[in-house]
Amino acid sequence: MVLKARTGRGVRRPVIPADLAHRVPPGQVIATRWPVLHHGEIPAFDPESWDLRLWGLVETERRWDWKQWRDLPTIETDGDLHCVTRWSSLGHTWRGVSSRYLCDLVRVRPSARFVLLYGEGGYSANLSIGDFLDPRVVIATHHDGAPLTPEHGAPLRAVVPDRYAWKSVKWLRGIEFLAEDRRGFWESFGYSNSADPWREERFEPE
Repeated sequence: MVLKARTGRGVRRPVIPADLAHRVPPGQVIATRWPVLHHGEIPAFDPESWDLRLWGLVETERRWDWKQWRDLPTIETDGDLHCVTRWSSLGHTWRGVSSRYLCDLVRVRPSARFVLLYGEGGYSANLSIGDFLDPRVVIATHHDGAPLTPEHGAPLRAVVPDRYAWKSVKWLRGIEFLAEDRRGFWESFGYSNSADPWREERFEPE
């Protein structure tokens, strides 16, 4: 619950409850629902043609179809979402494949310092390899015990809890490992490469 406090001009501003303040980055308010925001249309999902590819600076490139992907071991993790538009959605539980497990499968080379996540429709977002290997990062198929819904990224989305939510790519189809950083979709329009909500890294400095 978000309380409201009056300002000197009679305008109400959000007040974060004390027991949740440590989970809400500066400049954010707690969303009362899980908003739906994304670039482009929600893509259709065909389990017969869907695949996920990992490539780049790896020892073994891998590609999974939907049946193969569902056979991979999964983890469950809690992770809040913080949107650059200043809302935070708390209390999410995700289930999917650990990013660390995927890196072990493809044997990422030491020269890989960055990751580019590719979604449907030409969308992408970049991360440092360190951010991608955070133990809370998961390539998720489920949310709060149920399969993801299409508007929230089904069948597969990345979840990167400690970065603004545009880094948590919906409708994920590819992961590329790189030696040099390469800007993703929103980053090419001036959004922050690092996107740390605790530092309010919304945009690159001019």
